[in-house]
Amino acid sequence: MKRVELYQKVRRAVMIDGMSRRGAATYFGINRKTVDKMLVFPEPPQHGRSGRSFKGKLTGFTEIIDKILTDDRTVHAKQRHTAVRIFERLRVEHGYTGGITIVRDYVAGAKLRSREVFIPLSHKPGHAQVDFGEADGIIDGKLTRFHYFCMDLPHSDAPFVKAYPAEVAEAFCEGHVAAFAFFGGIPQSILYDNTRLAVAQILGDGKRERSRMFSTLQSHYLFEDKFGRPGKGNDKGKVEGLVGYSRRHFMVPMPVADSIDAMNARFLDQCVARRQAVLRGHEQSIATRMQADLAAFMALPAVPFDPCHMVTGRASSMSLVRYRTNDYSVPTAYAHQEVVIKGYVDRVEVICRGEQIAVHRRSYEREDFIANPLHYLALLEHKPRALDQAAPLDGWVLAEPMHRIRRLMEARSGKEGRREYIQVLRLCERFEQSLVEWAVARALDMGAISFDAVKMIALARLERRPPRLDLQFYPHLPRAHVGRTDPRSYMGLLSQTGASAAGVVA
Repeated sequence: MKRVELYQKVRRAVMIDGMSRRGAATYFGINRKTVDKMLVFPEPPQHGRSGRSFKGKLTGFTEIIDKILTDDRTVHAKQRHTAVRIFERLRVEHGYTGGITIVRDYVAGAKLRSREVFIPLSHKPGHAQVDFGEADGIIDGKLTRFHYFCMDLPHSDAPFVKAYPAEVAEAFCEGHVAAFAFFGGIPQSILYDNTRLAVAQILGDGKRERSRMFSTLQSHYLFEDKFGRPGKGNDKGKVEGLVGYSRRHFMVPMPVADSIDAMNARFLDQCVARRQAVLRGHEQSIATRMQADLAAFMALPAVPFDPCHMVTGRASSMSLVRYRTNDYSVPTAYAHQEVVIKGYVDRVEVICRGEQIAVHRRSYEREDFIANPLHYLALLEHKPRALDQAAPLDGWVLAEPMHRIRRLMEARSGKEGRREYIQVLRLCERFEQSLVEWAVARALDMGAISFDAVKMIALARLERRPPRLDLQFYPHLPRAHVGRTDPRSYMGLLSQTGASAAGVVA
């Protein structure tokens, strides 16, 4: 700004006030040649060397520089030539004798000319773009790196964001199902990058071989898929922008939540609130413009897609099935049998002969062991000596009355008492653990230290009746028949008692 003001003052002093050029140079403290330039141009010339000719000492070397820069396009970005390195190679390998400044200027111009130029795009209603991002959050008191699925509708800029423990195929497909339900319809087409979650392989002619799970998802919802150029994230700039916007606005400060579901509920609220925004270049809100998207959407099918990864397997001799390097337990009755394993984002289900036999929380660790202690109690009843060394029971938290009744049962009956205690544990297969623990505490208070007593008390609590022994459920117990009272029998008993007393007196 000061240079422009100086130009104005010098030009006015010479051209309006009649000051000589030499006098202006002395008065303003500048060179005479500078005054001459100021009288030619109304403002300072722009800096830079655009349009500069690179003849002279660089003649014959520009082709070498161009080839180096062209070859750099196939090299890792951090291993490409700098202008200094090109200058060094020109001197050592090609006998260049000029200075580095002209080399720098030429390299800068060449790089500028090679930068990609884009065309502003318009987006028709009814289409979407999808991508993943990652961020950190405090979930259940722990610092956790999570991945979040983003779907953007480019016409209206309507967002959908949902977090997942990992960027896996199940999360990719479940994100689509959740987004379709959130928007209330299916986009006509969705644009992706070449993620391995959707593209198993890019063939030589540029065609994509879809992954099996993604193909099944697409067949269920019948949307068209589109893919950007490999390594070109700008082909889907709308959703790339949503990934960044979500991280800066939804996840700053770092989100804190009791669970990932609670955090996702907050993200959905923020996505809905975002619809009220009026973005630059538009006169209508996102919610208003989204109506055109919804009108162009396809209807949802009657049944949503089941977003799971399904594989077959066999339960081992230790009643375990392996899924993604981790072992999950099944009831021991299904050991050695063929099973179907269904991996969801949050759980793993095990199916045998069409029946669901086990459900576990999904672990994203490696070589983890996830067991339900109830799966092994039936076997422990036949092998009670293994009770204290059974790994599936490690970490099973039981109330204090459960440990006390075990001590009493084993003190009374030894090995059979341990087996009876396992029978008490097996009540957790039918009843809630809290109910069994309550029934054990009541049995201890009543002094009824037995499996039958605990079972009877638990059933009575469920049926909301006083605990009473019903002999029809215990056929092994001897029956007692009590007849009705007859007054004559009572009188006869009295007469017999009187006669006996008279004989004693005589």
